[in-house]
Amino acid sequence: MGVWADLKTFLTNNTFASMAVAIVVGLAVVAVVTALINDLISPLIGLALRGNLNNALIVTFLGAKFQFGAFITALINFVVVMVVIFFVLVYPLAKRAERIAARKAKAPPTTRDCPECFSTINIKATRCPFCTSTVTPIAPAAPALAAASAGK
Repeated sequence: MGVWADLKTFLTNNTFASMAVAIVVGLAVVAVVTALINDLISPLIGLALRGNLNNALIVTFLGAKFQFGAFITALINFVVVMVVIFFVLVYPLAKRAERIAARKAKAPPTTRDCPECFSTINIKATRCPFCTSTVTPIAPAAPALAAASAGK
């Protein structure tokens, strides 16, 4: 019974849903790029080679066919898919993570630990709500004062 519960947890987990959506979107991107390469780019390259790219660069050696055109098409397909994935997914998500990290780094603390019981309390508190000991409130530093003191 534990295995089925674990499977249910895995399937209903947000990580699994995100992964499934990413796979479906990735497959759609690959399909679009493959169509772009096969229907537009390969025929244009094939015109320069006087034929279809897949059929233009075939070398037969000792009865074995080496299809360099098909390999070049697959290589172009791979490069275009990687560029699209980088500029559509990786780069924007990395920039978003940088903005979130910068925002968190600039945010002043709003809590602190009680010196008596070590519970987390508000930074402006004068009395700990857990142990009721009197604590000295700490006023959050103003951004202009913090910048001035950092420059000294």
